[in-house]
Amino acid sequence: MTTAPAADQRRLLDVQALDTRLDQLAHKRRTLPELARLAELDAQLSDLHTALVTSQTAVGDLRREVAKAEADVEQVRSRAARDQARLDSGQGSAKDLQAIQHELESLGRRQSDLEEVELEVMERLEAHESALAEVSRAHAALADRRSEVVVERDAAFAQIDAEIGTLGAERAAAAQGLDAGLVSLYERLRGQLGGSGAAALRGRRCEGCRLELNPLDLDVIKKASEDTVVRCEECGRILVRLPEA
Repeated sequence: MTTAPAADQRRLLDVQALDTRLDQLAHKRRTLPELARLAELDAQLSDLHTALVTSQTAVGDLRREVAKAEADVEQVRSRAARDQARLDSGQGSAKDLQAIQHELESLGRRQSDLEEVELEVMERLEAHESALAEVSRAHAALADRRSEVVVERDAAFAQIDAEIGTLGAERAAAAQGLDAGLVSLYERLRGQLGGSGAAALRGRRCEGCRLELNPLDLDVIKKASEDTVVRCEECGRILVRLPEA
């Protein structure tokens, strides 16, 4: 059976209390509400980014389409201007001038059709530019909110980390000089039992599992020397006997 000075066993409860608090702080750090909020904001930003890229692509495509439509209209206007200049000059045979007149009429119809196409594309572009502006504003607002939450998270991290640092120093001081075998057993049990390797025995109850020991086990513990390291038969933790027990 393992032995360790009774005083070391009682000090182990201080170490356990500090370890429990450190574990709670580590859990708090992992489960900050700001982290969940950031995950939610990141998901929303991802969706908005996809919408933003889609909208930017549509606007880019439509701007190129508008440019092409404008070029097509300008090309017909230039051709019509040249034909009109030739017609106005009166140069050429009657047949040639008649052909130019017919071409001007055809170009007029062509220009009208192209201008309708241009107008339709410009209207679609305007609608998409409006949608793009709205998505951009929403994305920027969400990005600003995320930045605010990052600041809140970092402030919470700093506060928790400062407390962890203070408690860590206290824990190191509390464990300083403890029996090596006792500490080794305690650390092993902590890993196996969810962070709690030692508990006080109060009356008949183990403070670790909150169960009462049966009379036979309690009698064995009472008869053991105070330096004997006893274990709870129910949960396996180190049972630290206090003077009043």
